[in-house]
Amino acid sequence: MALVAVTVAATPLVLGGCTTERKAAVRPAEQVVPSPELTVTPADLSREVPLSAEVVPLVTGGKITAVRIVDDAGTLVRAEPREDGSAWVPSVPLRPQHTYTVAVTATGDSGQTTRTTTFTTAAASTKPQVSSTLYFADRQTYGTAMPVTIGFDPPIARAARADVQRRLFVTTNPPQPGAWSWVDDGSQVYYRAPDFWRPGTTISVRAGLEGLPIGANHIGDADRTATSRIGRQVALEVDNATKQMRVLRDGKLIRRIPVSLGKRGTPTSSGKMVIMEKHQYTTFDTRGEPNGGYVVNVEDAQRLTWGGEFIHGAPWSVSDQGHRNVSHGCTNISAANADWLMGVTQVGDLVTFTGTEVRLQAGNGWTAWNTSWSQFVKGSALPVPADLRPAPASAPPARAVAGGVPTPGPSASGG
Repeated sequence: MALVAVTVAATPLVLGGCTTERKAAVRPAEQVVPSPELTVTPADLSREVPLSAEVVPLVTGGKITAVRIVDDAGTLVRAEPREDGSAWVPSVPLRPQHTYTVAVTATGDSGQTTRTTTFTTAAASTKPQVSSTLYFADRQTYGTAMPVTIGFDPPIARAARADVQRRLFVTTNPPQPGAWSWVDDGSQVYYRAPDFWRPGTTISVRAGLEGLPIGANHIGDADRTATSRIGRQVALEVDNATKQMRVLRDGKLIRRIPVSLGKRGTPTSSGKMVIMEKHQYTTFDTRGEPNGGYVVNVEDAQRLTWGGEFIHGAPWSVSDQGHRNVSHGCTNISAANADWLMGVTQVGDLVTFTGTEVRLQAGNGWTAWNTSWSQFVKGSALPVPADLRPAPASAPPARAVAGGVPTPGPSASGG
């Protein structure tokens, strides 16, 4: 019995002793983090690459940390990343039949990967060019309603607009993002923010269209750049019912001016226009135009539409101003008021007409403000961020600063 008792008592000790001889735990194998995977377009040894080519890196397991482009002479080619990082855009057009080398570096948790490619650009294209005009000059001061406007001849087909729009760049300081919107026939595209530009804003524009394939049959003509600033806030309001113009600066009325607008056969348009040009002297020649046939010299003329609507001095209609409409569509004011107004306004100031017989047609001038923001963004060929919208109506107006005088553009007919 004693043996049995000892045996029974000892059994737990024997079993318990097994726990002191357990094997060391097996550590899991260390996970190996792969290096970033990287591909670059244009691919290595590509030929016939368009002059508008961009460097497009695709990376898995890391992020792009360096992009370096050199030409066949070893000269560095500057490039800027797109906002979304999807591509690096050379700051100047590439040259035809030249070889470029691109080195792209991606960095991940395990280190870096660098991919190098070499490509050759195509010869200068023999396809007809689309002529582009950037209506935003360098080193100017513009009004707060100034849209960045680009005109095209021939107009851009709807299927090609996204490709063209991707090559249009605008930066603002301080930042005030906006959107592009195409006129329905493709002859113009406008860029503006949801609200008027803040006075003092600097705007830089690049239309990088040189060598860009546009559809199957055309190519872009040039690379155009400009940087200018926004000046003081000035707005004109013209009411056909009262035959009066109200001139506002920083939202405050500074003068009322009697006007004579277009007579019934040649009415002035109602809508929101932008001053496009300013001329101290010009000649209106409407021979050969409907309802035209006259030549007249005018002073202090400010263009509002491509169709020939101007604000200008008209000493011959002073007795009609404030009472009746006698013009061929222009806004007639006295010589003294026209001279004063030239010293107040800037290209890019908003002019609003109400109560006339016809509505302003889209594209007849810089009509970017003649529509709501929700309608404006529908004209973009690329998605517009949903959170980009006008400020609440209760927001206070932007503080104005001193501005300057713009450079006049080409003259044309009026009345």
